[in-house]
Amino acid sequence: MSMFSAAFLLFLVMDPIGNVPVFLSILKEVDRRKRWKIVIRELCIALLVLIFFLFFGKTLLSIMRVSEPSLSIAGGIILFLISVRMIFTIPEGMFGKQPSGEPFIVPLAIPLVAGPSAMTMVIVLATRDPAHWPVWLLALICAWVATAIILLASNSLSEVLGDRVLQAMERLMGMLLTIIAVEMFLSGLHKFWKGS
Repeated sequence: MSMFSAAFLLFLVMDPIGNVPVFLSILKEVDRRKRWKIVIRELCIALLVLIFFLFFGKTLLSIMRVSEPSLSIAGGIILFLISVRMIFTIPEGMFGKQPSGEPFIVPLAIPLVAGPSAMTMVIVLATRDPAHWPVWLLALICAWVATAIILLASNSLSEVLGDRVLQAMERLMGMLLTIIAVEMFLSGLHKFWKGS
């Protein structure tokens, strides 16, 4: 996988376009001047979490005795469930009803930006080709920067594009993620059968 394709995949998994309405609804009670600070803080926390999983995720997996095929299969299932919820949206949003007030870490940083699928993806990248960690780190940063730009411009995007266009874009991203999820799942099964 190239740096560009890894960055694009991570961008899809982080789902910034789909998260725009969620971010707006969670931050609607917060003063407009404070929103930027909160979004930047949450994005930085999410990046740190994903970098941690990129470098130490493999160690965590070996401690828990989780094999690469298992990770690929589990990642495919999680990604598939998230992509289905992106295609068939529910009124409460992808992760259900959220508590009111100023958010901290949950749900903006985790699980909206650094969700289980994003964590799984960085671990999969690191375990498949550990020698290319600078490429995966650069891909992660590129995907994060693109996500940050969209989420920081969420108010403007919502006003310019409108809810219907944002929903259509989220569904399109969901369809792309479905294909990637099935590929991850089949790849994990293939490696499992090959190894056994």
